[in-house]
Amino acid sequence: MGILRTLLFVPGNQARMIDKAVSTPADAVILDLEDSIPTSEKESARAMVASAIGRFASGRPQVFVRINSLLTPYAAADIEKTVIQGLRGIYLPKSESAEEVRQVDRLISEREKAVGLPGGSVGVLALVETARAVLKVCEIISASPRLLGVALGAEDYAIDLGVARTKEGREIAYPRMVIPVACHAVNVQAIDCVYMDVRDTEGLITEARYAKQLGFQGKQVVHPSQVIPVNEVFTPSPQEIEYARRVVEAFETAVKRGYASTSLDGKLVDIPVAERARRLLAQYEAITEAEDQRQK
Repeated sequence: MGILRTLLFVPGNQARMIDKAVSTPADAVILDLEDSIPTSEKESARAMVASAIGRFASGRPQVFVRINSLLTPYAAADIEKTVIQGLRGIYLPKSESAEEVRQVDRLISEREKAVGLPGGSVGVLALVETARAVLKVCEIISASPRLLGVALGAEDYAIDLGVARTKEGREIAYPRMVIPVACHAVNVQAIDCVYMDVRDTEGLITEARYAKQLGFQGKQVVHPSQVIPVNEVFTPSPQEIEYARRVVEAFETAVKRGYASTSLDGKLVDIPVAERARRLLAQYEAITEAEDQRQK
């Protein structure tokens, strides 16, 4: 599973923005065919996106396509035209049931076979945007082996609840608790919602840190200026890496001496603490490897 600290939305009908997105430091680009595209431009945007996917074939950044909802007449054609070599996955909006995920799975499978792609090579990210979807999230994440993760769509969720979106985010507290727990239970990625005020970098960083503490592993972004701050939040700091290495070393030394715990800098180091340190180091290794590939 690729690193997904940042997922940058790019309108599928804006050639200049797509051009810039090819070299973005974001881990993933979401070429959008849904909300940012007026009905009159759906077909032309689809063609533009399909022709652009090959430019992301190196896999850095990874490229996803947000298709239109399955309830619209556009979704099947979106999948047919964009499931091609270089696509990392389909971004499925308005995901409300396991059956919807399975339906997309079937459409992708047919297209993979038709164009000669390896079966299962194209993943799915499910966008949870309604109260019903939040209640069904455990079913959604277990519906298909293609599912890479779940992303929170806070704006539509607030509309569904009939409340206003706020910077404090109290109105999305419940899905922000449920989604990471459900995702970690089956080892898929939890992706936090966008932060709409692109001028408020301090607020963005604060929210990203909060999301990370809840168990989210990345965040959707709507402007290139948001990418680097969010990447930094979801990347372990040098101090964290150094301490994690010391924790693992201290614990392994204790185990060799016949102990299941020890102390480091006055703090208990036991099995859960050591495992958390190992996971942090593995995450950092994956990020470093991905960044090295980007430089090649």
